[in-house]
Amino acid sequence: MNEQRDATNETMSTAETLSAIFFEPTQTFDSLRERPRLFAATLIVIAAATLYNALLIQRIGYENLVRRSVEEAPRLSAMRQEEKEQIIQQQLEKSVFKYLNYASPAIVVVVLLIVGAALYLAGALAMGGKMNYRQAFSVYVYSSLPPVVLKTIADAVTLFLQAPEEIDLAQARRGLARTNLGFLVDATAHPVLATLLGVIDLFGFYGLYLAAIGMGRVGRLSPAARWGVVLTIWLLGVALRVLFALLAGTPMA
Repeated sequence: MNEQRDATNETMSTAETLSAIFFEPTQTFDSLRERPRLFAATLIVIAAATLYNALLIQRIGYENLVRRSVEEAPRLSAMRQEEKEQIIQQQLEKSVFKYLNYASPAIVVVVLLIVGAALYLAGALAMGGKMNYRQAFSVYVYSSLPPVVLKTIADAVTLFLQAPEEIDLAQARRGLARTNLGFLVDATAHPVLATLLGVIDLFGFYGLYLAAIGMGRVGRLSPAARWGVVLTIWLLGVALRVLFALLAGTPMA
């Protein structure tokens, strides 16, 4: 019976892994151990982040987004209005800034996937697991896929339920759907606290759960070891977000 299951997992197609990760994560990661699949899941995660960002820009309006970004930036608060207007006009006139606004989520996602996979690989090997980089990447991207897709849908629906002028830009960039506790505080006044509360997130915990399954099935780690790796890397990410929020005065979800 186990041999039959292994044979099924080995022949699981890309389409099957993309759908099964939502309903049968254990079997999906068993399949990914034998044949890591990276391309399609990576494209979907990048597309989801890019799509939401594009919808946000279109909903608010590019010029309004630029103006509000400059006006509300804590590091520019000491500038005179004339200086802010110069920055706004530069960003509106140069197309490179517009391209960056649209492309930045894709760049960030690619960097996070590359670094996250490397950390998962290092953690698995440190705990005595057996894993290569492609396997670690597949664990990271497939454990990210369901939370990213579901959160994008929730954020997009919430985006179009609000009037453009009522949208909190700082909150919108982190996600409008109230799936974490960040909404309990004023993010502009308390960026560090908002960041800490923001990591207490429904979809974030879902991703950690999937990652723990993946590290166990693909990396052959015990329950204690897999959760140790996943939570250690998660806490490292939380610390970096808090540090950024402290230095930049901007909340990080």
